[in-house]
Amino acid sequence: MSARQDHHDDLELESLLLAQAAQLFGSSLDLSATIPAVLRLMSQLVGLNRGRVVVPDGDGQALRIRYAYGLTEDERRRGVYAPGEGVTGQVMASGRVSVVQNVDDEGGYLFRAVDRQTLPEGTVCFIAMPIVMDGDVLGVLACHRLRDRPRPFRADLHLLQILAAMFGQALRIQELVARRTEQLEEQNQALRSALAEEVGAHGVIGNSVALRHALEQALRIAPADATVMLQGESGTGKERFARLIHDRSPRHREPFICINCAAIPENLLEAELFGHEKGAFTGAVRARIGKVELADGGTLFLDEIGDMNLELQAKLLRLLQEKTLQRVGGDRDIPVNLRVITATHQDLQRQVNEGRFRLDLFYRLNVIPLMLPPLRQRSGDIRLLALHFLNMFNRRHCKHLEFGDGVIERLESFDWPGNIRQLENVIERAVLMGQTRRIDAGEMEQLLGMESAVEGHDRQASISGIPETAGLVQGWKLAEGAGDRPYQKLSDTDPETIRSAVARCRGNKTRAARELGLTARQLHYRIQKLGLEDNYRG
Repeated sequence: MSARQDHHDDLELESLLLAQAAQLFGSSLDLSATIPAVLRLMSQLVGLNRGRVVVPDGDGQALRIRYAYGLTEDERRRGVYAPGEGVTGQVMASGRVSVVQNVDDEGGYLFRAVDRQTLPEGTVCFIAMPIVMDGDVLGVLACHRLRDRPRPFRADLHLLQILAAMFGQALRIQELVARRTEQLEEQNQALRSALAEEVGAHGVIGNSVALRHALEQALRIAPADATVMLQGESGTGKERFARLIHDRSPRHREPFICINCAAIPENLLEAELFGHEKGAFTGAVRARIGKVELADGGTLFLDEIGDMNLELQAKLLRLLQEKTLQRVGGDRDIPVNLRVITATHQDLQRQVNEGRFRLDLFYRLNVIPLMLPPLRQRSGDIRLLALHFLNMFNRRHCKHLEFGDGVIERLESFDWPGNIRQLENVIERAVLMGQTRRIDAGEMEQLLGMESAVEGHDRQASISGIPETAGLVQGWKLAEGAGDRPYQKLSDTDPETIRSAVARCRGNKTRAARELGLTARQLHYRIQKLGLEDNYRG
């Protein structure tokens, strides 16, 4: 009855060990954690102690203990065998199991890793089981046990055979993953090298013909002091080009001051640009220098110049003509010496025709127009930009992600209506949401699906009649109907269209403007012109 009960208990412990081992291998590919955990179970549940997995090193010239439980670090370091050396080496060479009934009587047992005095008194056995996968011997699973334990040897051999098969599958998967990871790392390293070459001294990433043409033009005009107007879709890098022109100009040691005209409310933009005197308006408790004065000697970059109102345009024209300014609330002319670079994604010629942009200012600003290409026209640059952003966000967020198979190709096939800014956002989102060390094609497809839903919104939010030609534009002549949406002129039907849009958006004029394919300022202008202010006050 006792022997039968012992056999029953042994079977239960074996079943528990195998179930736990399967769960460990199924939950993680980190063999440095899973294999020692299984070896620990072998020791604690069935008395197979000091388990170790011995595998060939990189060049195959020696066998080393890679995973172990119950061995000290020094014992693991000593566990190195030449091919065919000792019991472990012979099992690796022959692919056959070896059972040493008494390590003290076996001449081939070396006591290489564990000294005899470390082992318990009595008769100690050593079992070495080959780890075989698809006919290849990948390593050796070995352990000690006391010979006088009641558990039969055949039960231990059967258990070790099953565990060796599990270890073999895990080692083969790790080998395949390591091989594929190495290939991907080589590809990414090649991309990094190409990226380092392409960034160059100007800091603009890419090597496409369209980008190089724009760069050549920017570098050619940088030494001059004439005003430059950068045109292109939103997200094409206009501020970076403005800074490049400044950095390559004689003013490069002086300030580069940037202001986004669309980001500041109309009633504050004048004071932000020109500064104000003490008491100029409520809250002006002291005089304040504006952006124009801060840029004295250097470069002033006015982004989204098309959103500036007509009154402020007149003051900007005076600045350009007379090289002086007056602060808000002041009457003193303050001389300034600066270069002005402007940028817009709008068709300023249409705004001139509509009476929303001054013709004289337009000609003052449009001395040197420079068109920046959209990302979809920059063949090959998406690959470099994507890797640049991946490296940048890996560092920023302490991650170590790589691109998986097919990800770069999918990024290159996407249209990118939001251009570089949209690509940057997608890569950062992928890095932050990544759960493993690799961004796979499925994850990227899901992110791009979200972007495509946004892309369904009128693309004119980022493209406003700008022709898709890169380089220096001579004469500012736009083709009829250029861009995806012609400018919508005021008509008798507009009041009802605007009322309906604002009603659908529950009074949210910003959302209504987006739905109508307008900027918030364009909608405000229409509301004013059509006499609808009273309907939407507050």
